[in-house]
Amino acid sequence: MNRTLITALTQARTERRSIAFAMRLTDGAEFLIPDPSAPPGLNEAGLSALAQDKTGTEWVDGAPWFIEARNPPPRLILIGAVHIAQALAPFAGLAGFDVTVIDPRRAFATAERFPGVECLPEWPDTALARLRPDRGTAIAALTHDPKLDDPALDHALRSEAFYIGALGSRKTHAARLERLRALGHAPEALARIHGPIGLDIAAVTPAEIALSIIAEIVAVRRGAHAAPPS
Repeated sequence: MNRTLITALTQARTERRSIAFAMRLTDGAEFLIPDPSAPPGLNEAGLSALAQDKTGTEWVDGAPWFIEARNPPPRLILIGAVHIAQALAPFAGLAGFDVTVIDPRRAFATAERFPGVECLPEWPDTALARLRPDRGTAIAALTHDPKLDDPALDHALRSEAFYIGALGSRKTHAARLERLRALGHAPEALARIHGPIGLDIAAVTPAEIALSIIAEIVAVRRGAHAAPPS
């Protein structure tokens, strides 16, 4: 692999862009997909590999190509450095997610409470504007405080995040939806929010609630049909 391709791959990873590396096995020709200059069939095969997160050999236009899907790792952004977040962060890490905790309350968003996790002591809307949630991002609002959760959800709904969840009872969630509707969000957008958050496993403790949340996030990411809380 030449230096130009290595630099482009590194930049794509830094920018959390999905990119596929393709090499023709007969002569060593290399492309990074998508690439307008690449054969149309190769672009199609590369994009399919990214969609399936699959690496392997494909025959394209009569030639064997090694195609490596390089998707950024999934990311979980937690709004609120609360007890549930403390339990959820390790679960998410074990499931392969990069975890970020956002909370302007500096006494809560600390390395001592969240070892090995990126903590941003900022207001959620400010932090999310910089983090730019993409299709590989899940966002969970956990504070129960509209001053923190609402701006985060407002920003999340304007993003491509594949999962958006919010902690709270059905009554709390209904009031939350009314506030977000007043901010201009349509019913189909509001339907993206999983609220009450998590799968129905009769969870009670912070750890059990955290387990129900990561299970729901994984189910959504993998396209499974899981029942919401009853």
